[in-house]
Amino acid sequence: MEPLDTALRWLDFAGIAVFAASGALVASRKQMDAVGFVLIAVVTGFGGGTLRDLLLGRVPVFWLERPELIAVAAGAALLVFLSAHLVESRFKALLWADAVGLALYAVVGTEIALIAGADAWAAVTLGVITAVGGGILRDVICAEMPLILRREIYITAAAAAAVTYVALRLAPLPREVAVIAGVATGFVIRGAAIQRGWSLPPYRARPARDYPDRR
Repeated sequence: MEPLDTALRWLDFAGIAVFAASGALVASRKQMDAVGFVLIAVVTGFGGGTLRDLLLGRVPVFWLERPELIAVAAGAALLVFLSAHLVESRFKALLWADAVGLALYAVVGTEIALIAGADAWAAVTLGVITAVGGGILRDVICAEMPLILRREIYITAAAAAAVTYVALRLAPLPREVAVIAGVATGFVIRGAAIQRGWSLPPYRARPARDYPDRR
């Protein structure tokens, strides 16, 4: 597996910590014990990246070679376990923590895919998978409606972050500029959707057609 430089490692740490915290917040809403907090945090933090690595053929997957990441996820989970009762609205906190993780992981996943040799379109796709995969697993395990299936903008924000990052890298602009712009794009779009209730137009049922030849 290709080694990651220092900047990408720190972004990976940040993404896992925030996503793990979002998983732990769901565990708090389900009134789980400390082990449940850690389990849901780890699934949330590692789910999307694990799927990305398997699709890229990067084995062993990233967290098996970096045990410190498990410590980060577990630490975030236990911190939430001790402090979740102080949060007035845990669902709101979950949405914002997830928004930060979504933006970070969309960019991190895209960059890792590019390093692995993926084409631009494939890197964007894998960046989105990295960003949303863990959250889907978290919500399914906890019997919650996955955020990706809610009407509000979610996967679109991840895709915007990934596309922005790839476009600026191909420009080419310095990676630092592309990272900041990509993360900011994803977070602003997702944050605006949370704050203002933005959503894509839903399907609206229409009257069935009356076919004259139907008996």
